[in-house]
Formats: sequence, structure tokens, C-alpha cells
Amino acid sequence: MNGIVYKSTGSWYTVKTEENNFVECRIKGKFRIKGIKSTNPIAVGDHVVYELDETSDVVTGVITAITDRRNYIVRKSVNLSKQVHIIASNVDQMFVLVTINNPITTTSFIDRFLVTAEAYGIEAIIVFNKIDTLSEDALDDQLYLQHIYSQIGYKCIRVSATTGKGIDELKALMIDKVSMFSGHSGVGKSTLVNALEPGLNLKTKEISEQHQQGQHTTTFAEMFDLSFGAKIIDTPGIRGFGIVDMEKTEVTDYFPEFFALKDQCKFNNCLHKEEPQCAVKDALDQDEISWSRYRSYIQILEGDDEQNHYRTDIYSDPKRHGLE
Repeated sequence: MNGIVYKSTGSWYTVKTEENNFVECRIKGKFRIKGIKSTNPIAVGDHVVYELDETSDVVTGVITAITDRRNYIVRKSVNLSKQVHIIASNVDQMFVLVTINNPITTTSFIDRFLVTAEAYGIEAIIVFNKIDTLSEDALDDQLYLQHIYSQIGYKCIRVSATTGKGIDELKALMIDKVSMFSGHSGVGKSTLVNALEPGLNLKTKEISEQHQQGQHTTTFAEMFDLSFGAKIIDTPGIRGFGIVDMEKTEVTDYFPEFFALKDQCKFNNCLHKEEPQCAVKDALDQDEISWSRYRSYIQILEGDDEQNHYRTDIYSDPKRHGLE
């Protein structure tokens, strides 16, 4: 029998059956997923084959196989540095929630999210939240960021869970798809999700920076069916994922505007740093590439921690201009 994993608690998996029922399942033996050294063999979103356990008094099942994944998202395991934790699989799109203030979302965080989505082959959409709270200056910042990412080709929408602005547009993007949301603590994820589906009341725990570490392994994802024909994977702590095992020469491929210029560089393996005749640096000098994007690229390339660069992004862009 076939089903989809809706919840994982480490040893038990809630599987939705083809008859739209839910069965608690264990796994049979050890699963070896080719090429992945993972702390969890099965993740939310996995399509699995299971059989009912006839020996149990309660109706339970045993997962015997996993079908091929279209994609999956991982983060480094906290306790096992050489292994990863699979957050979810078979995801159609990832939304990054961005707030201009209260709290500030850095461009470094946005760019790491986008690079990760590109690397996993998942569409990324930027959601500017709490737009009803923006002052005139903050609105200028929001429009500037929207200009940067729209020019690259990323879809951007502006929403307010309080006023309802943009909610219908967001719903339309989610229909018939499996979506994930991410963002810093305090960006309003739980409020927004509950505005999309009143009554769902997701307990999206907000974790502070100082308490973030050490919580990843005890946080489990869960998928929900929404009334308007969409699925959402709720992942408290998803903002803790990051760049995993990415070669330096790969990073440029996940910046679309850099990748488009790659074949114009003198060297095939150009890292766009000190090399001569670099098309990316030329475009940067001509204001065709955002300085904040280039800064994020260098930070990722050098393995720098995003948290060490709080708001040094668009405010220090030497070629920044306001947009009406």
C-alpha cells in the first residue's frame, strides 16, 4: 500500500493513506538512502510503501520502501557533524518571509535562503510581510529590496496578515502545491499561516537567537492539508538550515545573475574575487548587480556566519538609490 508521510517524531511516522486515513508506522530494518548520510531515513513529504502490522492490537503499519524523491532539504546535524538531518522532501516551493523592521531581515539571510532553494531545485518566493506597519522610510527600503530580487527573476509579493492584503494572492500561489515557510523569529509566520487557514492554529514556536542552537534535533516537521487545496509543511526551526557541503565553484551557479555571466569570464573556474576580466565584477562596477548580493556571495564563499553581519547590507550599498 502507498502513502505520504505527514509527520515524523523520530521513531514513528504518521502516514496518510490513499483512502485519506492516517496510520502510525514504524520502519522495517535500516534504510540506506544513496548518497545521503542522514540522521533520519524518512522525512515528511516522503512517498512510501507500507504494510499493516497484523500482530498489533492497534492498527499500525510498517514502512518497507521509499519512492524516489523529487527533491529534499537538509541541514547539518547538531550532534553529528558529518551527518545531515532531512527536513522535508518533495517540496514544490519555499516562501521566505521578510520584514523590514520589527525584526530586521538581513539580505544575507535572504540570499542564503535563495541559494539553498536553488541548490535543492525548489522554487523560492519572497513574501514581504507586515507591510501595513511600514513608515515612509521603511517602505522605501522594502521597495528597494523588491526591486533587487524582482530584477533577478524572483517572485515577490507584499502581504499583511492584519489587514488581509495579499492573502488571496498568496493562497493562489499555494493551490495544488506543497509549500514551506521560513523566516527569522518574529516575522509573523504563525500569524500569516493562521490567516491563510483560520482554525489551524499552528504552534509555530518562536525560538530566540540565544536559544537556537541545540534545538534542531528535537524539532519535527509536520504537513497539513489546507481547505483551499494546498499543503503546508510546518517546520519550527527551519531558519536554522544552511549551506551544506557546497563546493566554492558551485556557489556562483546558485546566484542566477552571476550564472548568466559566468561564460563571459576569462577563466572557467572564476570565483569573481581577484581574477582579471571577470564579467561579474564588471557588472558590479556598472551597477548591474547588487552590492548586497555580491557581499552575500563572498560571505558564503568564505564560510562566514550570516549572524555576524546584521544590518550591513542595503544601508551600506554604495550605489543604493530610493525607489518610488
